[in-house]
Amino acid sequence: MTASSPHRRQDPAPEIPDALFADAAVENRWRGRFTAARVSVPDWARDAPDHSVYSSNATGTWEIYAWDRSADTHRRVTDRPNGTRGGAPSTDGTAIWWFDDTDGDEFGVWVREPFAGGSAEPAVAGAEPGYPAGLDLGRRTVAVGWSTDDGSTLAVSEGSDDGWGEARVLYTHTEDAGIGALSRDETLLAISHAEHGDSRHPAIRVLRVADAVAVGERHDGEGKGLDPIEFAPVEGDQRLLVGHERRGRDELLIWDLATDTETVLDIDLPGDLSAGFYPDASALLVAHTRAGRTTLHRYDLATGALSDLPTAAGSVGGADVRPDGTVEYGWSSAAYPSSVRALRPDGTDTELLAPPGERPEPSVALEDAWVDGVAGPVHALWTRPAGTTGPVPTVFMIHGGPQAADEDRWSPVRAVWVDAGFAVVHVNYRGSSGYGSAWRDAIEGRPGTTELEDVAAVHDWAVASGLADPAACVLEGWSWGGYLTLLGLGRQPERWAVGCAGVPVADYLAAYEDEMEPLRAFDRSLFGGSPEQVPERYTEASPLTWVDAVRAPVLVLAGENDPRCPIRQIDNYLDALAERGREYAMVRYDAGHGSLVVAETLRHTVAEIAFARRALGLPVPA
Repeated sequence: MTASSPHRRQDPAPEIPDALFADAAVENRWRGRFTAARVSVPDWARDAPDHSVYSSNATGTWEIYAWDRSADTHRRVTDRPNGTRGGAPSTDGTAIWWFDDTDGDEFGVWVREPFAGGSAEPAVAGAEPGYPAGLDLGRRTVAVGWSTDDGSTLAVSEGSDDGWGEARVLYTHTEDAGIGALSRDETLLAISHAEHGDSRHPAIRVLRVADAVAVGERHDGEGKGLDPIEFAPVEGDQRLLVGHERRGRDELLIWDLATDTETVLDIDLPGDLSAGFYPDASALLVAHTRAGRTTLHRYDLATGALSDLPTAAGSVGGADVRPDGTVEYGWSSAAYPSSVRALRPDGTDTELLAPPGERPEPSVALEDAWVDGVAGPVHALWTRPAGTTGPVPTVFMIHGGPQAADEDRWSPVRAVWVDAGFAVVHVNYRGSSGYGSAWRDAIEGRPGTTELEDVAAVHDWAVASGLADPAACVLEGWSWGGYLTLLGLGRQPERWAVGCAGVPVADYLAAYEDEMEPLRAFDRSLFGGSPEQVPERYTEASPLTWVDAVRAPVLVLAGENDPRCPIRQIDNYLDALAERGREYAMVRYDAGHGSLVVAETLRHTVAEIAFARRALGLPVPA
């Protein structure tokens, strides 16, 4: 990774006011939505389910917490200036594993510390520093993966949490690969790999742990990926739950390694499916995603019976089944804050884990629009400030990914834009997941241009419907959404009055040189080759190519340690703006691809809204 030059000129910084609103009650309300504590769905130890691990921002930074359910005690495990992304309990519940990187750069090693507290030490001897490529913890075996510029390495270690042996490499390759699932008897390891050169549509190989011999292989061919989800959670059961897209959407099958036979599951739901086993392996907990909303279901593997699990309309973020059959899941909607809930076998649904402190104030609901696009209907989610009619300033909030999707879920960022008088429009452009494989893969070979066609169609609808003021449209996004923001400002300058781009790709050729290897593999799959092989595609897709056409004021926000959208290529773009005398401002922060510090996220949001207001000539609301 190449850092920016210490001798670069100073970029202009945006004005970041102390308050967004003159009304103290409104100011306190929106800030309360950001600072209110949140918690993730807990992950429990398989053999000690009272020992759980979750993430929370209760201290103002996202960190890992241990929860002893039997004593109902909670302990903060990590305490790092830039936060910690995730952790997992050991199988026996005596230890917690978490990934130790440096200031959000995502490069490091897994460490392990006692569940009850103590010092953290490297978890597996011989595991090299790298970007994480999967982790699965067993009783006697752990599987761990990492990637570097040289490629991917997948290894196992035998022992226990009293001490794990030296890492033993089972697989290594220059192409992208990752740990999929360890069988319950710990004799088989399913991995995901892209030896065929397409990390967006991986294949599966199952290796024998004892000697790394391949005992099974599945590759569905061009444009059809496979995902090894998990082995059946029963000793000796060699059934592997697999995600596939053979019929043009995300569906499920069971691959029995004992007989090398497949059973494709015909689950009568129209959207994309993901799942996990119930503890006795008799059924699946199925999450069904369609048009930005999630429903949960139980699928009986013996009878094929599908039953609905009642949850409120909105989005589910994480769900799993406890040994007693209770489904623990995270839920939210645009109007109501997130909640970690427990749906018990008797049908009662209660909050499981309440975060400390006051709850945030609700916001406004999202509505749906299906807009005619050049390749079919584009799904958009939108909302406007309560009590408004007619055209209003509108922020088109473009999601990252690109293979993510905007959903009907809680967002303090969306809520404060609405409070500030903006309508908000989300566009699930081609490239988004949840609308079938063809929709997701339509950007391949033509990234950026394809998504912006759909953004333009929704922009036309928003103006024609009387929602958006055509002279006051803001293009905003982070990661891939930040990339599309910069590209849109250059390729659609007539549509946008201001742009706010967080951690974007700005100079695609320099980004490819500096980014982490898994992202290079992703780009090769997306573009159909490397910059040396298809240079014209990278040039066409690079915001730097179109910088001459930029007319709107631009705010860029970026992390100094970002391995996904590195800082040098952003500096190149800012230099080009400065050379052309364009109006821009820059927020730099000392972390990686986004921040886990609540105050930093809040600062970014204030900077964006204040920048957009000034560019549009909007007053601070009284």
